[in-house]
Amino acid sequence: MANISYKHFTLGVEEEYMVIDPQTRELKSHEQKIVTEGQKVIKDKVKAEMHQAVVEVGTDICENIEEAYKDVLTLRRTISGIAGDLGLWVAAAGTHPFSHWERQLITDHARYFEIVNELQEAARSNLIFGLHVHVGMETREMAIHIANSARYFLPHVYALSTNSPFWEGRLTGYKSFRTKVFDKFPRTGIPDFFESIEQYDNYIKLLVKTNCIDNAKKIWWDLRVHPFFNTVEFRICDVPMTVDETIAIAALFQAICAKLYKLRLQNLNFIMYHRTLINENKWRAGRYGIDGTMIDFGKEAEVNTRVLVYELLDFVDDVVDHLGSRSAMAYIPKMLENGTGADRQLAVFKETNDLVKVVDYIHDSFLIT
Repeated sequence: MANISYKHFTLGVEEEYMVIDPQTRELKSHEQKIVTEGQKVIKDKVKAEMHQAVVEVGTDICENIEEAYKDVLTLRRTISGIAGDLGLWVAAAGTHPFSHWERQLITDHARYFEIVNELQEAARSNLIFGLHVHVGMETREMAIHIANSARYFLPHVYALSTNSPFWEGRLTGYKSFRTKVFDKFPRTGIPDFFESIEQYDNYIKLLVKTNCIDNAKKIWWDLRVHPFFNTVEFRICDVPMTVDETIAIAALFQAICAKLYKLRLQNLNFIMYHRTLINENKWRAGRYGIDGTMIDFGKEAEVNTRVLVYELLDFVDDVVDHLGSRSAMAYIPKMLENGTGADRQLAVFKETNDLVKVVDYIHDSFLIT
């Protein structure tokens, strides 16, 4: 199988950043100035989000993880510089440690007003920051096959990304409270298994026909075959605090896809598990991060989460060199050793008992590589 080509597994990385007032450390509307100035430099790679204290960036289509690293780093540096010129900070965490959503403004755009009108408080309170990783696919048929199998690994990678232990000034007890906030939206969470791309497309058509949604982008699952691009889009993760964490997670998602593709070409498949079982692991990942246990459904036993992540690294190891992502993936053991963004936020809070210091720490980590 040495002649398998992995070239079509391109990458696109989207990150959502929080905009902060350096005086109060609260979230602050940038009145779209960061977007306006950013578009002069990086065009449509920066855009507004529903809340005015959020900036979203997206890379170009990257041929490999090295390109993605350079692009993410450039985007972070560019947005950080523009924010600084405007007297603002940007930072990356799944939730702000103490800002309240009630005080944050909604972006003046018809699409956001429509979402708020439909979803009401669920939308207004959705002040969270995620990471989306697109992995390019050969065909949409292959995309649905890979998406079906990749669902099993979502909690493992999500545990690594956990970076939202605080909400509105409270210690939530979760390593990732972000998904608890997002769960209030419809069509979220682990998706079901689809027999074929036709079954998936028919599901979308039915929702549109019956006025559940007006377009397929209102499917907000943790993983989806993208409605417009030839990609599988991984949406489960908190935005990581640092560039290296984002790139390691993107590389891991890419490697999972490549490994499942390789198995398919060998007429092998990964066991399909029901979303209700995968949800058990997702809950544990959100609550405990990498410090808990998850269920190994093959063994029907609880296993230390760190052990499961190392097993996942072993599972994908034979495709990593083909993808050129060995060095990016090497950061994952460091994440397991140093703790996730949530673990590090909690350590600062334990030491200082001061959420302002936690915000400072998140901000100071934004450009660390």
